[in-house]
Amino acid sequence: MTRFLLIINLATVLFLAACDDGAKSNNQTNNLNNVNNVNNLNNLNNLNNVNNLNNGACGDGQLAAPESCDDGNTAPADGCAADCTVEDRWTCDTASPSVCVPWDAERWARALIAGEVTTDAAFAAIDGLTGFPVTTASGTFIFLHWYEGGEWTIAGDFNDWFEVGMSRQGDFVWTEVEIPDGRGLKYKFVSAGVYQSDPWSRSYTYDEFGEISYVLPPTDLWHLERWHGLAAEGLAERLLRVYVPAGAGPWPVMYMHDGQNLFDPAAMWGGWKLQDVVATNGYELLIVGIDNSVDRMTEYTHTDDEIDGQTFVAQGDAYARLVELTVRPLVEARYPTNGLRGVMGSSLGGLISLYIAHLYPEVYHFAGSLSGTLGWGKFGLDNPLVRELYETAGLRDFAIYVDSGGAAPIDGCTDAGGFVIAEGSDNYCQTLAFYDALLTLGYTADVDAHYLWDENAEHNEAAWASRVDIPLGIFLDLSVP
Repeated sequence: MTRFLLIINLATVLFLAACDDGAKSNNQTNNLNNVNNVNNLNNLNNLNNVNNLNNGACGDGQLAAPESCDDGNTAPADGCAADCTVEDRWTCDTASPSVCVPWDAERWARALIAGEVTTDAAFAAIDGLTGFPVTTASGTFIFLHWYEGGEWTIAGDFNDWFEVGMSRQGDFVWTEVEIPDGRGLKYKFVSAGVYQSDPWSRSYTYDEFGEISYVLPPTDLWHLERWHGLAAEGLAERLLRVYVPAGAGPWPVMYMHDGQNLFDPAAMWGGWKLQDVVATNGYELLIVGIDNSVDRMTEYTHTDDEIDGQTFVAQGDAYARLVELTVRPLVEARYPTNGLRGVMGSSLGGLISLYIAHLYPEVYHFAGSLSGTLGWGKFGLDNPLVRELYETAGLRDFAIYVDSGGAAPIDGCTDAGGFVIAEGSDNYCQTLAFYDALLTLGYTADVDAHYLWDENAEHNEAAWASRVDIPLGIFLDLSVP
């Protein structure tokens, strides 16, 4: 019975199939069209997805041709431009999103050697980064020097002072040397038998032959560092010199002026030789020497004055901003400091030190003036003295040191009414008047007001070097904030 039913059903199927005339019902046609439409739509979506994958939108963080970078945004000046091309002097990786970094010192050096950038641009950029010589990722050092005619070589501790040739390329010479460890190794450039320090080396020191450069600074000895091209506030460009103690810090910082006279034994009157003063007294601090410029008479003064018929228009406010907004941020970003700050100088440098502390009393804990030109403002005009500015401001929370050499004039410093009518030698009268004013304001002698008279001392670097240990000691005795 079961076999019979199966035969009947199979026959029925065959009959139905034999009756199919090839035509489809409307419902069947619609259903088939619907299926095709779905398939076509899916294919279109898939195609769009492929196109989107291959041609991602710039700024979506997905690196895709023809993009050379995609950092996830279209903002400029971050290495990847709004059109997803790498910006000039940046390097971007091929990750998604791209990571872009400015050129490092080695990339600048390689670009200079390849002729991609100017020597001026490369030197300025490298000096603002790691300085010279340039340490490479492979452990070599690239030495660069402006070409000054003739043949150039380099010699140093790293090769027992055997001269190595340097290649000339336009307006500079260069060489690349493999040095396993450059820490504390000294070198010089050589031309025509004359050895000279690298004027662009970041780290240097002085020996019996004068200035000498370090490949890398030592950690167990003090050294000096320099920063070129310091310019801001519309003032002339200058050099910054930093005395760095041995060790790792952090240290107090003393900001000083006339930087070219502070460390160089060949400076006028033998210079201050602060490195010797610090070593003799066992002091540990950063000393930041800011070179003066040809505009010293105006940059170091707080108000206009006239001398011998010439009027000097003060730029002291701009110079104070240079120190506060450019120098101090650079120093405190690059060196370990403990928050204790002082500012000090001599002659007009003493005057501007007192003025800077007056403008930024919350920043500095100490202001020092050695033989300060404190009569400025009334030599030929009638403008406020720095003493009058302090009198108006009243008692403030930083320590002050003032001194002078010289002596009082025979007839004394003041008239019958107590007004200072004479300078005496080495700014003696105005310095004493400034100190007396501090005591009147409520400062305490030998606590936050300090005065020294170095009788008959002259107005020069040798005299200041002989007594600068005193204000440095006072500064270092202050409590770290």
